[in-house]
Amino acid sequence: MSNQTTVLIASRDTALVPALQRARPDIRALALASAPLPDRLDEAPLCFVEWLLPDHSGIALVRRLREARATRDAQITMVLEQDDPEDQRRALRAGADDYLIGPLTLERLTERLDTGAAIAARPPHSSLIMGDLQVDLAAHQLRVKGRPVALRPNEYSLLVHFMENPNQLFTRRALIARLGKSDDVVDERTVDVWVGRLRRSLETQGAPCPLRTVRSLGYVFDEP
Repeated sequence: MSNQTTVLIASRDTALVPALQRARPDIRALALASAPLPDRLDEAPLCFVEWLLPDHSGIALVRRLREARATRDAQITMVLEQDDPEDQRRALRAGADDYLIGPLTLERLTERLDTGAAIAARPPHSSLIMGDLQVDLAAHQLRVKGRPVALRPNEYSLLVHFMENPNQLFTRRALIARLGKSDDVVDERTVDVWVGRLRRSLETQGAPCPLRTVRSLGYVFDEP
């Protein structure tokens, strides 16, 4: 199994993937096009998908990524053409985890990758336990009443943050910063989508969600 991070990129800039591979040999960079998606990957990849692509739409590709076995749990970032709230909502509805406003450049890619790596590498406790929820931080695995539950990367990061900091109010802007996306995510209501997905993931497993909305302010994770 490779210890490289896999990054899938769908961009009109054909030089972007080889440039990233040269700049970051620790990364396995692959171009996404209309060809079949990878059948198998060792781990959930990071995906960057431009809104407009030469022969198909970025929205359609995001839907394909969510349906494919190898990429269904990927962290998908949609690269928007402009700061348009309706485009932001469409990207999230299609299955993107977040978005950034283009253009997608080598500098912005490496900055986003370095920020995510720094967050993931912070020294954690071995596990977090709260009520029926148990998170194995080494394995990046949530269990509810002993049953494994798959979470997307943003949902997982939010859950860990809240479990490490219960009974505290966090604004949407603070949560965006916690996920390392302060410079890219414009609409703070995107956090509501992340929180909604986390709530549904827990409730589907029969676990009461301790996340409480504080109107006009943010969210609190109530300790049982």
